[in-house]
Amino acid sequence: MRVNGELKDLATTVTDTDVAEPVTIESPDGLAILRHSTAHVLAQAVQKVNPDAKLGIGPPVTDGFYYDFDVAEPFTPEDLKALDKEMARIIRAGQRFMRRVVTDDEARAELAEEPYKLELIGLKGAAGHGVGSGDDHETVEVGGSELTIYDNVDPKTGDVAWRDLCRGPHLPNTRMIGNGWALTRIAAAYWRGSEKNPQLQRIYGTAWPTKDELREYQHRLEEAARRDHRKLGRELDLFSFPEEIGSGLSVWHPRGGVVRMEMEQHARRRHIADGYTYVYTPHISKEDLFLQSNHLVTYKEGMFPPIRMDEERDAEGNVTKPGQDYYLKPMNCPMHILIYKERARSYRDLPMRLAENGTVYRNELSGALHGLTRVRGFTQDDSHLFVTPDQLEEEATKVIEFVISMLRDFGLDDFELELSMRDDEKDKWIGSDEFWEYSTNALRNVARSSGLKLTEMPGEAAFYGPKIDLKTKDAIGRTWQLSTVQVDPNLPERFELEFTDRDGQKKRPIMIHRALFGSIERFFAILLEHYAGAFPVWLAPVQVVGIPVADEYAPYLGGILTQLQGSGVRTELDTSDDRMQKKIRTHTTQKVPIQLIAGESDRTAETVSFRFRDGTQENGVSIAEAERRILEAIADRRQVTTRDDLFS
Repeated sequence: MRVNGELKDLATTVTDTDVAEPVTIESPDGLAILRHSTAHVLAQAVQKVNPDAKLGIGPPVTDGFYYDFDVAEPFTPEDLKALDKEMARIIRAGQRFMRRVVTDDEARAELAEEPYKLELIGLKGAAGHGVGSGDDHETVEVGGSELTIYDNVDPKTGDVAWRDLCRGPHLPNTRMIGNGWALTRIAAAYWRGSEKNPQLQRIYGTAWPTKDELREYQHRLEEAARRDHRKLGRELDLFSFPEEIGSGLSVWHPRGGVVRMEMEQHARRRHIADGYTYVYTPHISKEDLFLQSNHLVTYKEGMFPPIRMDEERDAEGNVTKPGQDYYLKPMNCPMHILIYKERARSYRDLPMRLAENGTVYRNELSGALHGLTRVRGFTQDDSHLFVTPDQLEEEATKVIEFVISMLRDFGLDDFELELSMRDDEKDKWIGSDEFWEYSTNALRNVARSSGLKLTEMPGEAAFYGPKIDLKTKDAIGRTWQLSTVQVDPNLPERFELEFTDRDGQKKRPIMIHRALFGSIERFFAILLEHYAGAFPVWLAPVQVVGIPVADEYAPYLGGILTQLQGSGVRTELDTSDDRMQKKIRTHTTQKVPIQLIAGESDRTAETVSFRFRDGTQENGVSIAEAERRILEAIADRRQVTTRDDLFS
């Protein structure tokens, strides 16, 4: 339950003056509590099977949970089977989760054999909002104002079967976990996310209120594996990560390059039509720029090491000019600021909308890299808008409308918004109350006018300003965060940006950071999985493939494809030695949206036959009609899978 807004165990004493609200198990908070409780059962099972295992942390995460352990030997799939049986026994026993408040010294005495727990005790009172809030690290253990231990108590004997340092809350007993849980995989993870710390063994699992929901989730996982962009990237020859180049650095093959080019050029046309101007900036800069922007202070761990340049020496080897450190840029915004600052600006110049497909570099840990969705070098479709304060709401509205319209062009249409605001802890934020009030209200008005579902997130803003995040669901129901609209008065202040207002006074502009795709690589991966590799015709690497019934019909079909090429259609003619049925299977597997087939009857009648991804056909279509329908499908950005998609 929630008591006065805080999550509490059901055993908590409630007074007449308290406001208590139920927490159902299928709610986000309820699922997080279910999963965190299951993580405790996992840890208990591990220490039952392996008493020497040392405990890390075990938070709930999206769709599941994990727990980290320090063990002498890595876990194996056979270990998971043994743990599965032990967990089932604990769950059936109905052990009660009993909360105890302890002092630091009491906790240290009880957990003297748990070095990682001892380390966490010193973090008591750290910022965090508890289970279900998104805090998925040590705050699940010690994030509150008091230190607590949860005992797992045998309901028959009253004996403590196991205990763990934890802020809770938990289910009343283990039997409530039911049978909708499963262990899913094993991984390695550094303690508290730092490669300077010991590497632990992590066991992931999932938990749901019912067995049916577990099965639905497992089916989604199977579908997600089938759509995995890394797998599709290899099968469809789209991109790769050569060892010779390095981890997290992709190369795009010709077919993948076609899709990327179409994405970028469509976005470029839309941006220019909407009043954006494209700029270009270098990949490296002197450290002074990133010191002024504060990236080197707050973001240094995420930046690549410096490159020492510009040192000069005389003939004797003495340094006559000291060198300087250069850094690969992690973000484009400081360079866009310098473009703004190059000359004096007037209110007549604003809003200024700068756009760039700028490649940036992040020093991601190797364990965090994941295909195209988490890389070390990626291209942001970055835009920065410089506006007057009274233009903020209008420009933010235009940005949201533009972003939604653009994403719909790519076939995404299920959106919701999150408004990240400051909370009442004023020492965490910079800027005046007046700025926060009007900028937050401006974004709130923008979000509400969109008509989309809006969730307000107090305390989640950047320290300098509120933001709106746009989330979308893909074809199998997964939620992705894509575009962000971030209000920023901080960098204009740091770089002393100015504009001359109507009254002749120098004033500060507000900066709006806006990435539509987030990164081109990540958005490409999302689209690839959304469509399971079967792109709409306008994005397909090969839009039309020609398959002659026999070699003698290749010239006739080649002439049709040449005509289509003249209209901008991407075509291929299959003149391989394979039999026709094998050619059809090959190009269906390659997810080509339109196959044109021609034999004697087509050549005689000057027609062509269509075959589609699902195996349906349309025969005897005139060449002019075929070209018209193909060009219309491209212009309409249509998904073509069946005959009816083109001939309905």
